[in-house]
Amino acid sequence: MQQKFLEKTLGQQIADMAAKYPDDNMIDYTDRDYSRTWKEFNDECETIARGFMALGLKKGSHISIWGTNVPAWLLTFFGSAKMGGILVTVNTSYKVFELDYQLKQSDSEAIVLIDGYKGTSYIDIINELCPELESCEPGKLKSRRLPLLKSVIYAGEGECPAGMVDWKDLYTLAEQTPVEEFEAVRDSCDCHEVVNIQYTSGTTGFPKGVMLTHYNILNNGQTIGDGMKFTHDDRLCITVPFFHCFGMVLALMSCISHGTPFVPIDMFNAKKVMDALVTKHCTAVHGVPTMFIAMLEHPDFDKYDFSHMRTGIMAGSPCPIKTMYDVSEKMNMHDIVIVFGQTEAAPGCTMTTTEDSLETRCATVGKAFPGVECKIVDPNTGETLPAGEIGEFCARGYNIMKGYYKMPEATAQAIDKDGWLHFGDLAVCDENGYYKVTGRLKDMIIRGGENIYPKELEECLYHNDRVKDVQVIGVPSKKYGEEVCACVILKKDCTATKEELIEFVREGLSKFKAPLRHPQRGRGHDRGGDKSLLQGECRVLQDPEICLDNGRIPDDRERKNPEIRSARHGGRKIFASERRLNRNCVKEYYERICYDETIIFNPRLSALDAERNSCDCQGFRLRRRGDKGYRRQDKRA
Repeated sequence: MQQKFLEKTLGQQIADMAAKYPDDNMIDYTDRDYSRTWKEFNDECETIARGFMALGLKKGSHISIWGTNVPAWLLTFFGSAKMGGILVTVNTSYKVFELDYQLKQSDSEAIVLIDGYKGTSYIDIINELCPELESCEPGKLKSRRLPLLKSVIYAGEGECPAGMVDWKDLYTLAEQTPVEEFEAVRDSCDCHEVVNIQYTSGTTGFPKGVMLTHYNILNNGQTIGDGMKFTHDDRLCITVPFFHCFGMVLALMSCISHGTPFVPIDMFNAKKVMDALVTKHCTAVHGVPTMFIAMLEHPDFDKYDFSHMRTGIMAGSPCPIKTMYDVSEKMNMHDIVIVFGQTEAAPGCTMTTTEDSLETRCATVGKAFPGVECKIVDPNTGETLPAGEIGEFCARGYNIMKGYYKMPEATAQAIDKDGWLHFGDLAVCDENGYYKVTGRLKDMIIRGGENIYPKELEECLYHNDRVKDVQVIGVPSKKYGEEVCACVILKKDCTATKEELIEFVREGLSKFKAPLRHPQRGRGHDRGGDKSLLQGECRVLQDPEICLDNGRIPDDRERKNPEIRSARHGGRKIFASERRLNRNCVKEYYERICYDETIIFNPRLSALDAERNSCDCQGFRLRRRGDKGYRRQDKRA
């Protein structure tokens, strides 16, 4: 069946649904007094749009939103879209370092924010960045650090802080914008114009602003909704954050493209979600595997009746097949599906169907979307590979971003001259057109659906006066898929504990980006090491020569020592001659290093010697193979 694409802006789509279902419920919160019909919400969005215009915001203005899944987030998004604004989504976990970078790079003229999130005060952070705010007239900020930022709009629950525009005042300010003026701007908007900038780690460097159009995200949502067989009679519980493509597109866009009402959850809580599913008679819910696991393992799970459930999406990280079976059977979500993509693709490119077996929905990421071309290419030559061969996943179609904001070179690196977006993911396609992701070419770490780029964390740690060198890698995690591991070299005569450096990171960056704490082990020289390591729950590289515990990179004199010189893997030195850590070598070494506590704290032990001590990792043991080095022997076979 030929895909019929929507040639509409988000504002037009909301208005069309309001005309079609004027008195039917659209939004229904469970934890706050906010419920709207399609018509009520459409009218309120137009009021907010006029309020934005009264503040001096115009078509093309960049408006940041920093908040959880609150009503103001939805109104900011669709209100901004109606007056031609461009919404810049801000991660709720951001701290000073991250917000400063994003507001500058995005050229934001306004930011809407709530009080804070999980102990982080957004008010304190914005006042730190803009000390002029407390003494300025609301809506007329003159910041030395952020010269383009003029309005800070407070959408929290307390008293409006000094210098900020109170969210409630937008409804009054709207009267200053004539309806005719607003309608002229609204009607001039085009579906191929940018409506949203989402920041993602991409493949290199600092986070990049992905420019997505109305056409990109609305049609991607329509395809996803079609895949779940959404109708006006369904009801989606939205547990994932709006600022992610998961929440914005896979959830919101799939609903507004099908006239499907939804129940937002401010912040994920297993019991709160299950209560909402039952009391609001939801038929669908989205989440990453850890969310579903949290519900399945909740002590009150068996008290809930999920007979009305039908579908949803599990995405963000690989799904254990047992979890998929449990969700299907115990939560009655027999039509649950998998979606794969990335923010640069708005985000979906492939999807399983409701008719696919559960095994297929776990082992693959489905087939290409209608209107989207997918292929596997040789990373070195760029040649398209046949079915069954592993290469880099690429896609092209209606969903591909316009580019990275103010980063033409990075855009050219991501999208080739023929319009193919290169994902940096390794994948394989079978003879039936099903894709399976096998790994990544890029360094980005995906922790429970959160994208973390090592460069950002490394730059943060370099701001610590005691740090000489640092390399950050992703390490396996049973719970999150990957965790963050930072290998740190301290400056001469400097001391610091792992806990101190972790706290330093958490003060400047989001908590989820902080490196994993060192696991406690007490099994001494036991060949198997800590069982948690074998299960992949927590692994931290603790080699004495490159981690915090023992040391530093050996200098040139020490390198002459045969024990040190033997620290090679695959013919490559673990440490570069300029005495800086190498990410690829750290990764390789991590995969093979012995985790035994007696071994890792031996300061003179080389990598080769460590391997000789029966290194064991997830069922693999290193065995001596004559003069050719070591090979992994699968004990499970």
